[in-house]
Amino acid sequence: MPTPLNKRLFTLLRAVTLFAVLLATVTANAQIAPQKPFLHPLFSENMVLQRGVPVPVWGWTTPGSRVTVAIAGKTAAATADPQGKWMAKLPSLPVGGPYTLAISGPENVTRKNVLVGDVWICSGQSNMQMGVGVSKDAAQEIAAANYPQIRLFTVPNIPANAPKETINGTWSVCSPTTIGEGGWGGFSAVAYYFGRTLNQELKIPIGLIHTSWGGTIAEAWVSGDALKKNVPEFTGQVAMVEAAARERNTAALEQRIADWFLKNDAGSAPNAHWQSTDIDAAAWKTMTLPSSWEKAGMPGFDGVVWFRKEITLSDADAARKDAVLNLGPIDDNDTAWINGVNIGMTENYQTDRQYKIPANVLKSGKNVIVVRVLDTGGEGGMYGTPSQLSLSLGGIAPLSLAGAWQYNIGADLKKTTPYPMALDNNPNVTTVLYNGMIAPLVPFGVKGAIWYQGESNAGRDEQYRRLLPALINDWRGHFGVGPFPFYIVQLASFLEQDTEPRDDDWPRLREAQYLTTKTVPNAGIATAIDIGEANDIHPKNKQEVGRRLALNALALTYGKKIEYSGPVYKSHKSEGDAIRLTFDHRGGGLVAQGGIPLKGFAIAGADNKFVWADARIDGDTVIVSSASVTSPVAVHYAWSNNPVCNLYNKAGLPALPFRTDGPAAPK
Repeated sequence: MPTPLNKRLFTLLRAVTLFAVLLATVTANAQIAPQKPFLHPLFSENMVLQRGVPVPVWGWTTPGSRVTVAIAGKTAAATADPQGKWMAKLPSLPVGGPYTLAISGPENVTRKNVLVGDVWICSGQSNMQMGVGVSKDAAQEIAAANYPQIRLFTVPNIPANAPKETINGTWSVCSPTTIGEGGWGGFSAVAYYFGRTLNQELKIPIGLIHTSWGGTIAEAWVSGDALKKNVPEFTGQVAMVEAAARERNTAALEQRIADWFLKNDAGSAPNAHWQSTDIDAAAWKTMTLPSSWEKAGMPGFDGVVWFRKEITLSDADAARKDAVLNLGPIDDNDTAWINGVNIGMTENYQTDRQYKIPANVLKSGKNVIVVRVLDTGGEGGMYGTPSQLSLSLGGIAPLSLAGAWQYNIGADLKKTTPYPMALDNNPNVTTVLYNGMIAPLVPFGVKGAIWYQGESNAGRDEQYRRLLPALINDWRGHFGVGPFPFYIVQLASFLEQDTEPRDDDWPRLREAQYLTTKTVPNAGIATAIDIGEANDIHPKNKQEVGRRLALNALALTYGKKIEYSGPVYKSHKSEGDAIRLTFDHRGGGLVAQGGIPLKGFAIAGADNKFVWADARIDGDTVIVSSASVTSPVAVHYAWSNNPVCNLYNKAGLPALPFRTDGPAAPK
């Protein structure tokens, strides 16, 4: 969820800009030494080059210069373009090495200990970022991580408001030292366990490019052009980022934001004064808070909404010291007033608002609280818990502010100029992680990608069904090696178990992940539904996650005749008071894990009221029923944030969660 941060050092940037203009003037019509590296940092010693495809090698030098690249008896040449960039494409290389990569031209560079094998991009949010050092059996795993044919590269966490061309980093040989280095326990555990399985099974070099960032939204990993074309509701946000790239040096950010509100927001316009106590708010509507406004009658709205609430205080309460306005978390940014006095503002959707109220602001009788909320994407509003929404008055119990608030729309981002944004180190902005952490890799030769993300997009499953395919096709188009394999981790179980069947957010996101594999060719899924932890969004068993991803790759990419998936719902039919389910990927037969009755099924009639169901395996099918549903029409399985479920196949893989009344998977 995009959140503008503090302004940049405008004075310094202006000085740098003036210096750049002066330098350009002095050196006009002259050849300037390149500011970018002669050889892109991806081409370091110990790297893996992709086998079986033309291999791009590139860097920067003096425009017009000739550069030659050679390895394993193959050569290629290129001439630097007017911007100084050169790119040579080596002929297809077979598995092998170690080799020396030699580049000659204005500079002569060699890179030793180069292998040729398969290179995989490993991306997502924190469950991909989580290192081997905090995974299950970490000490033993690190001690045993001596795999010289596995090579590791970690992309630095850098957002950018325009596509970057280069990054810092080097390849390393997988060893107990290198696998345990770095933040949060070392190299990505999922990536390592995936690569280790491939290396053990295929006996070829494996290169792993780890590029992930915890807590990030999927739309941050997609290019602006792809979002505008495929998920058009992000067009406004993309425009904001593009505007930030163009305008960051033209004015102080705070002034640009103030000007934006004056020009675009009805409540901030001159003479509007929606923050004051005496405006006529009779036409304002009512919303029960806390709640995101998407769930309170404003689906899909991005923009500015003003909230207003009147409270009455006694003389004693108005005079109390240490008063604090508690608003809980707000998505994204807010400014708060009491009785027309500004008491604070915050620009971060994850921060609990606690604004200390200056003396003499509260008064006996009527007091008016006004909060202006700006949301630039995702769900907006005051979305915390009722206990977080209160007025603390020193010495007595907090006064609850949960309940009815008046509200009025100030601006719809679809109808405004782009909101000024400062990116700094904020990864939760559309396109910035594509720009900073994927674009610099393009067009390095790759075999495919693995993806563990979705927690930060839960609650937006319909959008994710369009967003994830857009990401996949976007990456494929930029890397230019065709529809490369893309394997997705389906979200693990998490949070409290439901006591009654519900329609939670996480199973809907899992469904969106699965449906992506049906709408996008050459994509697969590895469920983690049985290896989550209720109290930890970062389950430790990353070995099994990596193995299941590798099963997909071994079967679908490398042609191994193995079962790679648990049972997948195929079809159903009514049989009196029961429903019979059929499955693909039976893997030798369906089983109830643990030798106990099947769990995790719910059933409903035409009233759509689901109840827990009885279920039993009948050959290659499952029969589901309930004494309280005489004419069933739909079945859910593992349809919960943290389901109790035990349908497996004999290959030991769990069934994917499903609902028979959900969006149909393409045939």
